[in-house]
Amino acid sequence: MKRFSRYASGPSVHFENVRLRLGGNEILDNVTFNVERGSIHCLIGPNGGGKTSLVRCLLGQMPHTGTIRVCWGEGRIMGYVPQTLDFDDALPMTVADFMAVIGGARPAFLRPRKEARRRFDAALDRVGMLGRRDHPFGSLSGGEHQRVLLAQALSPKPDLLVLDEPANGLDKSGAATMQAIIEDLSGAGTTVMVIHHDLAVVRDMAHGVTCINQGVVFTGDPAAELTPERILNMFSATARAA
Repeated sequence: MKRFSRYASGPSVHFENVRLRLGGNEILDNVTFNVERGSIHCLIGPNGGGKTSLVRCLLGQMPHTGTIRVCWGEGRIMGYVPQTLDFDDALPMTVADFMAVIGGARPAFLRPRKEARRRFDAALDRVGMLGRRDHPFGSLSGGEHQRVLLAQALSPKPDLLVLDEPANGLDKSGAATMQAIIEDLSGAGTTVMVIHHDLAVVRDMAHGVTCINQGVVFTGDPAAELTPERILNMFSATARAA
């Protein structure tokens, strides 16, 4: 398994017998696995397999049973990057306004303090979007939206970062920037949990991987778990843990 900091500030996360039923349908069934402190842990699996629902359980947005324990370290800041953002493109809001509204503690009609503006600008610069800070947020492309969403999750620096397919809509350069930022954060002690569909990227950057298809199909070291046979079979509707 790839090395990661065992002196991380980020938490470990423990899913124990997590179950979710919606409208009489079993969405998640007895999901149990652990995310190591300071690691990059990828969730993979077929569309509709329950990955996003599991993340929403972690965020407290879904009424699940079982236990999700977040064993915090030195800090308790969580960042979240959703797969998509339900946003009215007609709203007269710039990228800088969006950062201030999402990340500021002050009312939206007040300008953020200088310290907060510097923090927001540093996050936008890190994702390559500082030059678009005064552009209307609604005019951005899908990939640019994802970059800004990542920027808001980085300000302030998170101890736990949760991302739901963050590379959607990104070009090759944007995806590489996203991966580099994730790896830098993990190296600095942040725990990262990310839903990802690119198995080559998962092999390259992840310390741990869990395949979800209603239940846990497999979990562990990507080098050991992502065998050709498992990759071939993992998207089968009948693929379930024994």
